[in-house]
Amino acid sequence: MIAYFNGQFLPKEEVKISPDDRGFLFADGVYEVIHAYGGKPFKMDEHLKRLARSLKEIRIDLPDVEKLGTVGEKLIVMNNPGKAEYTSLYIQVTRGVALRKHAFPKEPVSPTVYISATSGVSQKEKIARGVKIILVPDIRWHRCDIKSISLLPNVLANQQAKEAAAEEAVFVRDGILTEGSHTNFFTVFDGQVLTHPLNNHILPGITREIIVELCCDLKIPFREEFVHEKDLLKAKEIFISGTSVEVTPVIQVDDGVVGNGLPGPISRKLQAAYKKMLDEFAQS
Repeated sequence: MIAYFNGQFLPKEEVKISPDDRGFLFADGVYEVIHAYGGKPFKMDEHLKRLARSLKEIRIDLPDVEKLGTVGEKLIVMNNPGKAEYTSLYIQVTRGVALRKHAFPKEPVSPTVYISATSGVSQKEKIARGVKIILVPDIRWHRCDIKSISLLPNVLANQQAKEAAAEEAVFVRDGILTEGSHTNFFTVFDGQVLTHPLNNHILPGITREIIVELCCDLKIPFREEFVHEKDLLKAKEIFISGTSVEVTPVIQVDDGVVGNGLPGPISRKLQAAYKKMLDEFAQS
């Protein structure tokens, strides 16, 4: 596999990360994951815009972030995904290499930039049949709107989900459902789609934004609103969204069944519209 590392294209096994890199020492960095269909990155501009925002929020100066899109496109060609259903681009930027001190380095250092492109297979079966989730306390920091590489609470929550034979762990903060360990979270009450308002407690998901647009196009009522844990199983439908899970219905929460235990009509409608969008993009 060919990767990109600090201005060079080289075999992945030749990439060497310094033990003094602040990403390694402090998780001082940010990242993005972008899927490409038919060799073309989907919503690349939106992902790079979010990456630029994350970099600004943690005060890493990386000029010409948009040029990373061209790098990603070259990597897709170099790694020749062939008949893979999609290619996953991973972009990570850390503050760079410096002596281990908590404060930013006094002398300017160059950010460490790493990009990889790997072939993937979609989760068609899970997306079709629906999944189980569990609820966990949201112990994360108060800047979840930054796509930080500091993901230990997410890792622990997702591992807890796997051990409970669940697909995802959804966080609860002060009784309010926020988001999943790697997804955004939606409910349907009385035919209306609800999701947590954009603020510092959730990531502004790219797929989340697409769902908002699809709701408008399909004339599905939509509202940003806090949903309480105590009311969750009153929802007629629940679904999660993200680059990897697309639009995936939730049919079980912990030991409780959602609705009639099957993906609901609104989830299905949004699924179909999202898939159509991807198909048209890949063929364009």
